[in-house]
Amino acid sequence: MKRTKSKPVKKAAKAAPRTKAEQRAETLEQILDAAEYLFSKHGLYGVTLRDVAQKVGVHTSLMHYYFEDKFALFKEVFVRRAAVTSERRMKALDQYEKEVKGKPTVAGALHVFLDTDFDLYMSGGEGWKNYGAFGSQLSNTPEGGAMFDEHFDPVVLRLIGLLKKALPGIPEEDIFWGYHFVTGSFMHSLSRSGRLDRLSSGLCKSDDLKAIKARMADFMAAGFSALKK
Repeated sequence: MKRTKSKPVKKAAKAAPRTKAEQRAETLEQILDAAEYLFSKHGLYGVTLRDVAQKVGVHTSLMHYYFEDKFALFKEVFVRRAAVTSERRMKALDQYEKEVKGKPTVAGALHVFLDTDFDLYMSGGEGWKNYGAFGSQLSNTPEGGAMFDEHFDPVVLRLIGLLKKALPGIPEEDIFWGYHFVTGSFMHSLSRSGRLDRLSSGLCKSDDLKAIKARMADFMAAGFSALKK
């Protein structure tokens, strides 16, 4: 029997060694991911730099290389994703107003504002879900108030502007109160606390963001409509 010569196996090309800058960036992302998870579960005061270091598997001294203190880490966790969600919603609201030629409806504006964010939290993986729970806790703290003001006020006021156009003659204070109720419900939904599951005996799931998305904007729009009476 004639033997066929086997073709030489090509060796896989070795990956180029990572630079120190790349290694630092990867470590920083691991720290932020771990801190985000822990803060989402225990809040600012229930987590220490040591806790984060242990979750990542690094020495606590390394934490101080990246962050001056725990609050600096807390702020960086918040800022990392805040820019993403704000930019997405701002673009979506701008596009919506363009499409309706400056004649928005309450339901339309709320769907854009809420649905754009729900889509991000549903498709962004566990990290975004952790960030949602983290943000829901943070929104009820004095520390969080200042950070929400800085990073979310522009997009919120963009929504308020559309709601004013959609509700001519409605007192401005009522529109702000309406937004207050919207954001309270939205942030509570991101907490995924499980309370709704128990109350409904499993009929509704607090982590079913798809079901919440399908209902919230229209429900809140009906509340705004009641202000016209």
